[in-house]
Amino acid sequence: MVAIPQQRMPRVIVDTNVSLSRWPFRRLPGDDPAELRERLAKRGVAQAWVGSFDGLLHRDIAAVNARLAKDCHTYGQGILLPFGSINPKLPDWREDLRRCQEDHQMPGIRLHPNYHGYGLDDPAFADLLSLARERRLIVQLVLTMEDERTQHPVMRVPPVEVRSLPDVMKRAPGLRLVLLNWLPAIRSKELLKAVTSAGEVSFDIATVEGVGGVARLLERVPVERVLFGSHHPFFCFESALLKMQESGLTQAEKIRIFEENARRLLTQTAQV
Repeated sequence: MVAIPQQRMPRVIVDTNVSLSRWPFRRLPGDDPAELRERLAKRGVAQAWVGSFDGLLHRDIAAVNARLAKDCHTYGQGILLPFGSINPKLPDWREDLRRCQEDHQMPGIRLHPNYHGYGLDDPAFADLLSLARERRLIVQLVLTMEDERTQHPVMRVPPVEVRSLPDVMKRAPGLRLVLLNWLPAIRSKELLKAVTSAGEVSFDIATVEGVGGVARLLERVPVERVLFGSHHPFFCFESALLKMQESGLTQAEKIRIFEENARRLLTQTAQV
């Protein structure tokens, strides 16, 4: 484990990219909910936005979200905040969306188009964004989960194709969209600019790579659109911390990324 100097640790962290349950292809350290919460708390995480690995392949999405909400309530101790899975290609997905907000008190949802078999130009995706906006839910759009080079040979899942996203976003004004694991799906400066300009889109840092990667991101994306996300437990949590520590950002910029930007998104959420 990488040692993080305590004097450089942020006071408070909101991690917007965490998952519970079991990754389908191997066991991950910390995939037990109580252990995961303890690991995060020891690293200064005051709140983690948590989805479920089960949401990738399970067809009973209602049960996936019920388990996620129960685990966060039972083991979270105020740290684990559930974000339900929605698959708009399954029957009754609108009821799943209602349950996420009304029954489970979730502030947002997490989408996996490449695992659920639809493109961002699919009318069902636009319908889902419209309903999420009406309910003032945060929408987390996961563009990739695993590097294609390490995927199981019978389970090849390419990154989400996002060229149509700016047009879709323009038809959903006011939607709060968070892109998770967005590299390598968005590599060109032109596409990144188009997505950033399309609406209130935020980006996590889990897949931002290279020395000074976060600082380079801020040259193209406003600091208020950047969120701390670790993709833990799939990725080592310390990797995201080290990206922030070597970034050369000011303390004020770090505080915004570690906490304030995520808190701002949450304050705009209205439970019905």
